This record gives sequence, structure tokens and C-alpha cells, in this order.
Amino acid sequence: MPFHQRLRDLREDADKTQSDIAALLGTRQQQYSRWESGAWQMPIEHYKTLARYYNVSLDYLAGLVDTPRRLH
Repeated sequence: MPFHQRLRDLREDADKTQSDIAALLGTRQQQYSRWESGAWQMPIEHYKTLARYYNVSLDYLAGLVDTPRRLH
């Protein structure tokens, strides 16, 4: 599964809007939408923030493994 699809799935599973996640990352909804659609690359710092927020490992978030590993 592509990274951007995983972003969307995690957000929807958490019942959050793009605006909610954009606020968490300190950006605008339009910017987050570009990342979630795969149009632009997201900075690594945001990957780390989202991994902590969703409580999943970076390898899962990046699409390197298909089974989520919890951080805690």
C-alpha cells in the first residue's frame, strides 16, 4: 500500500479530518491534502509526529511492512 493511502486510512480510522491532522502538524489543510494524495513528499519530522500520534512504527507508516507495530 502506498504511503499516502496509509495516511488516509490511519486518519479515517481515527475519525479525524484533514484539518485536524494539518493542525497537529502545524500546516494548512491544503498542504496536508497534497501529502495525503501523494502529490508532494512530507518532511521526515511529520512522519515521526504521525507515528507517535497514531502509535504505529515508522516502517508501517512508510509502507515497508503491512502489519502495524505499536510503539507502546
